[in-house]
Order: sequence, then C-alpha cells, then structure tokens
Amino acid sequence: MAEQFRGLNTNEPGQWPWAPKLAAFAAVAVLVMVLGWVFVLADVQSALEAERDREPVLQQDYKGKLAQAVNLPELRKQKSQVEEYVTQLEKQLPGKAEMDALLSDINQAGIGRGLQFELFRPGQVVVKDYYAELPIALRVSGRYHDIGSFAADVSNLSRIVTLHNLNVLAPTGKDAAGGNLSMEATARTYRYLDVTEVADQKKAAAKAAAGVKK
Repeated sequence: MAEQFRGLNTNEPGQWPWAPKLAAFAAVAVLVMVLGWVFVLADVQSALEAERDREPVLQQDYKGKLAQAVNLPELRKQKSQVEEYVTQLEKQLPGKAEMDALLSDINQAGIGRGLQFELFRPGQVVVKDYYAELPIALRVSGRYHDIGSFAADVSNLSRIVTLHNLNVLAPTGKDAAGGNLSMEATARTYRYLDVTEVADQKKAAAKAAAGVKK
C-alpha cells in the first residue's frame, strides 16, 4: 500500500491507485465539512442558541396569555363595568353648551338660601388632557347656617362642583353686632372636552413630542 503513494502524478489523479484516491476523497470530505461548519453551521448554531435563550421568555409569555384567556369572560365583565362607571362620571360633567346653565344653578343655589353675591367671577378655563376646569371666584354674605346650606347645595348639584380655599369672615366695625358673615371661596366646575378640543389636544401633544425628539 505504501508503494501506491510513491511517484503519484498530481496532474493525473484519475490514474492513481485506489488507496491514494480514497485518501484524497477522505481529505476533501473532511475539508468540506470543516469549511461548512465555519461558514454555514456556525451561524445556524448561533441562531439555535439564541432561540433557546428565548424559550423561557416565550414560555412565560405563553403562561401569562393563557391565564388571560382563562379569565377572559371575567376581564370582559370588568371592562364593561369600568366603561359603565366612566359613562356615569361623564354624565356628571357638563358639556361646553351646558356651562351657562350650571353657572346659573350655582347662582340660584345662593339666592335660594337668601345669600347676597358680592362677587361671582368665572376665571380662565384650564384645559387638561380629557377635561376642562373652570374656576369661579365667589364672595357671598349671609347668615352662618345659610352659608353652610349653600355649600351643601353646591355639593349636591347634578354636575360636579367643588369648593376650594374657603374663608369665612366675621363682620367688622359697626356691622359686627348681628351682622352677616361673608364667605370667600373658589368654586371649580369641570366639563368634558368636545371632539374638536380632543383633536386639538392630540395635535398639541404630537407637536410637543416631535419638538422633544428634535
């Protein structure tokens, strides 16, 4: 067999004896496998390891979604309850066209208790994300119990009105004896934004976000 490897003509491999041919075939096969591993299978192995690393995350995600699927009827019920609650709250917020009527209701609540309005000044509307807030500077005068009843009447209005910064002042000077008390406060009422105002808010937020990115 050793004699078959002597004096081989590299230009005529087809004329080699069978032993050198087998050895050359084996060498080429090993070379092909090594090159295939380096250039092809190594990338596949890396991709396989990456997918194996993702497996625990996917399993955890699957378990979470499975739990949601099992509780889907209950989640839908809770969603429906939340939507109903939000609808009820929205009904307590006047629309833009109803604000004048609400201001009149506040005024009538004071007059109905025999109070005298010394100040009733709506302020600047403050627009929030989904609603607008209107502060109203108030100053009324009257008897103690009437002022307390007025505050209760305001809190019981069908629309949401809150009183802030209450300050009750006793009469001074010649009116100190048996005079009426005065109450200063800021009434705040809230209304939901209409479709146009919501769209304007979204545009403003988008412009602000674009400015931050720049």
